[in-house]
Formats: sequence, C-alpha cells, structure tokens
Amino acid sequence: MALQDRPALGILELDEGLAPDCPRLAPREGSLLNPATFDREIITEIVEGAFVDVIIQGDPSLEDACLAAAKRLVDRGADVICADCGFLVRHQAAVSAAVNVPVALSSLLLVPTLLRQLAAAQKLAVITADSRHCTEDLIGIEKLEDRSRVVIGGIEDGEYVRNQLVRPSVRVSVDQIEREVASCIRQLRHEHPDIAMLLFECTGFPVVTAAMRRTTGLPIYDVTDLCRMTLASVPVPIRNECRRG
Repeated sequence: MALQDRPALGILELDEGLAPDCPRLAPREGSLLNPATFDREIITEIVEGAFVDVIIQGDPSLEDACLAAAKRLVDRGADVICADCGFLVRHQAAVSAAVNVPVALSSLLLVPTLLRQLAAAQKLAVITADSRHCTEDLIGIEKLEDRSRVVIGGIEDGEYVRNQLVRPSVRVSVDQIEREVASCIRQLRHEHPDIAMLLFECTGFPVVTAAMRRTTGLPIYDVTDLCRMTLASVPVPIRNECRRG
C-alpha cells in the first residue's frame, strides 16, 4: 500500500518562533515528526503562539489557535490528529468536538488504561518535561486509590527543557535527553520501588524510548504508541470525502 493510501497523521506543531524562510532541522529517528516512525504521510500545522512555556503553563488563550490548526489539518487530509506536546491534552475535548476524525493529543490519555494493566500493588510512573505543571486535571484519574498509584517525575531543571524554552528553541543531543530521562527514572524508582511501568508525556522522549526500555527492563509507552494504535483503527481513507466538523 502506498504511503498516500494509508491514514494520514496530522500533528498540531509547536510554534518555535522561526521565521517563515528559516530552514527546519530534519526530524530525528523515532520522533513523532518523522514519517518513517509511522511509515505514512505526516501533515503538520503550527499552532500560532504555542510556545513551549505558554503550553506548559496552560494558557487557555491557545484553544482557538488549536482549533483553527486542527481544522486546517482535516482540510488537508489528516485522518488522525495528535499534538507535539503532551500538555496540549488540556484542549483534547475542544479539538475532538471541532473535527470528526479521531483526536489523541497526548500520551496522558493512556494513564487510566495503563493502570488497569498493572496489579493493584504496582505503580505507573509518568515522566514529563515539567512535573510542576503536570497537574491532577491532566492525569484523568478520579479515584483516590488509583491516583496514589501514579507517580510523576520531570526533567524541568535540565538542559533539554531549558533549551526548549529559548525562542527559537535549541536542539540538544539524544545522549543528553537520555541522560536526563534516565536520571529522573532512577530517582523515581529509588523513591517508589513498586514502579512497574513508565509513560513518557513529553513528545521529545520517543527518541530514547527504545534505549530506556533496554536500560530499565520496564514496559514504556509514549505518544508514538498512542498514534499507532489510533491510526490502526482508521479505515483506508477516501481522499475526496469531506470530513470536517
């Protein structure tokens, strides 16, 4: 099957503050923005004003820009919509209501499902870019006994996040991301020996997921797993069909 005959992934992309004529760096192997990650077409639309600090802190004024970008993605042929920052889960309900294709803006949507994969005595660790802003409302857990089984760790004090906050952002090495994520995981596992599974919130982490699975020996989910599952549920598209909500 040709790439164009497979369901296309639409991505709400961050605003990096780049000039329109500024060249973009090639997506890394295994990253959300790399078409080879999904072996299919990827369509992107920048969410105007969606700078990393604005998204992480949860500025509600971003919602209109998210909706506009999502509708442009559908108009361009996207069959599934995700986002290049897990914190955009705050706009999951609004975007889902605005378009009539499946919307999966964040790996955080997986939290309730992953908890049910584990024994009651085991914990799920969420590794995020910034644990200070990965708040209760983003986790999607209502029962107190379930919430106590979710632990959150972040790399907000590291070089990766610091460079993401620069406009335009500055790319750090994969090795640096791996070191920061590994350090966070080690600390969490020291504090919570009953951690049995990891979930990466940050869309920058899939480039180290495979390495972290080998290092930790634990199951790890990230946004690319959610996207693959959602794409697999979508029938072969009819490109001339109007699907905009």
